[in-house]
Amino acid sequence: MRRLVAVVAVVGLVAAACGGAATVPPSATPGPGGPASTSPPSTGTAQTPAEVVPVRADVPRATATDVTDDELAALVAGDTAFAFDLYRRTAGDTNLVLSPYSVAAALTMTYAGARGDTAAQMRDVLHLGLGDDLIHAARNELDLRITAPVEPTPGDDRQPFTIRVANSLWGQQGYPFLDEFLTLLAENYGAGMNLVDFVGAAEEARQTINAWVERETEGRITDLIPEGVIDDLTRLVLVNAIWFKANWQVPFDPALTADAAFTTVAGDEVTVPMMAADLRTDYVEGDGYAAVRLRYAGDASMLVVVPDPGRFDDVASRLDPDLVAEIDRGLAEHQVDLRMPRFSFRANVALADVLKDLGMVAAFTQPSLPGGADFTGMAETRELFIKAVAHQAFIAVDEEGTEAAAATAVVVGLESLPPPATLDVDRPFLFLIRHDSTGEILFLGQVTDPSAG
Repeated sequence: MRRLVAVVAVVGLVAAACGGAATVPPSATPGPGGPASTSPPSTGTAQTPAEVVPVRADVPRATATDVTDDELAALVAGDTAFAFDLYRRTAGDTNLVLSPYSVAAALTMTYAGARGDTAAQMRDVLHLGLGDDLIHAARNELDLRITAPVEPTPGDDRQPFTIRVANSLWGQQGYPFLDEFLTLLAENYGAGMNLVDFVGAAEEARQTINAWVERETEGRITDLIPEGVIDDLTRLVLVNAIWFKANWQVPFDPALTADAAFTTVAGDEVTVPMMAADLRTDYVEGDGYAAVRLRYAGDASMLVVVPDPGRFDDVASRLDPDLVAEIDRGLAEHQVDLRMPRFSFRANVALADVLKDLGMVAAFTQPSLPGGADFTGMAETRELFIKAVAHQAFIAVDEEGTEAAAATAVVVGLESLPPPATLDVDRPFLFLIRHDSTGEILFLGQVTDPSAG
């Protein structure tokens, strides 16, 4: 079975008034190309429909850090809290997939240029528990661990999961971005600055950025930035893209997939392809829910939380770090007879109002107004503020990649297991995809109607 996920978060900053022309800082030198996603991330040339002049600070991305496990755990804990803040304010009655990891990365890059109350509000909303001297190095360490190559399991000829992360900056030609800002993002995010002409060719610049995003996500994210979001006052767009592909550790047999009924959150009954497997895996029953952990071939897993009939809203409203910790404590190996729908959908989420509701107000306020944005860590002139934060995600679950199932069996006698469990995922459910060794939530969402692609 294969999971495909592609996610992009974009932060666009505009000037309150047209900024004057200036040169790129002297240590930001033309490079061989803009950033491209590898594992770990690196840089490459962007093939896009408008002219792009890539520059980057004259420092390589750090491939090793001094960040401790405790410091990384603090970053992950903050990301986890932010993840559920986003979920609670974006979840409705429809299918949803988010990458809180991607949104946090894009906003943390933006935070590097924030000052004063703007920085304080961003720090609070993002739950950044580390000092400014550690935040960006910790984000780099997290990226390096998540994208680290995974060795195949002996006897298993399938490719382990692949996760690629790419960061990029798209700035106005001639705008006086500070050398320190470019250096920090180059060193910790591998993000080069691609110079475009927002002032004279805003639409071409939008198409250029969208084309880069589409390429970095294997064509899964298209037309991320809608028409009109970028205009002649845009000065900087920061982008984080993540693409994930993995086989299940214990695959579903496609021959067992059959159409079955699924009751949507609205109470309607739809017919969907329902996959089936009898597997030994972690399972728990709690207050109003059952949960199962489905591992990937590699250092990641999906946690599926299935509320009891009539309890979806109740359980979804309780989805937070404490509930997930409760589930993790209760998970124990069972023999599970599992049925789960095959599904595929995408979500587009405009996050500006969500972030303002969480308390990130100054960043979206014109600098000339009381309490306005302060991004003087990007450029000396105080004229920049965030116009939009766009997020798009795609997810697909199917049975591909099941040919190497023989090496995935866990040989444990049934006597050592709790009683067998049956889990029929025939009603709305929640899911989290986590990088197991760090605990980072890569993707988070809900399936309320798998027939709605």
